Amino acid sequence: MFFDIGLPELLALAILGVLIFGPDKLPKVIQDVTGFIRKVRAFSDSAKEDIRSELGPEFKDFEFDDLRPKNFVRKHVLEKDEYGLKDLQEIRDGFDLKKEMADVTDAVRSYDDAPSGGGRLNLSKDGASSSGRIDLTKKPSGGLAPGERPPYDTDAT
Repeated sequence: MFFDIGLPELLALAILGVLIFGPDKLPKVIQDVTGFIRKVRAFSDSAKEDIRSELGPEFKDFEFDDLRPKNFVRKHVLEKDEYGLKDLQEIRDGFDLKKEMADVTDAVRSYDDAPSGGGRLNLSKDGASSSGRIDLTKKPSGGLAPGERPPYDTDAT
């Protein structure tokens, strides 16, 4: 915790403590400060445990020290992990776009080649085939009459 404080700094703090608080109150102040530091550490440890428990078992090996900038740089830059992509390597290798596209193409071709209904999809609930074709094109509107206001769309603004 005090990695950057050397002997001269500690000696200066002790002299300042004696001058400010006096030799009578200094032990009590030191006890109060150490008690406060213990409470802060206990609070931070319990907060870390709460976060780990809420993240779930997937993040069991998650360490908060990895979020410190020095450790992050050491882990991702100095280990030649450019942009942190080592963690995503398994996902990237597991997904084959050509294979997925071939599966979709085969499914579409098998649907088009099916003799039932000329490639039309039956969307009725009772399962009866309908010969009517579904039109998905947008119908042209008649336009607005003179002096008529266009509809107001609150989501578009």
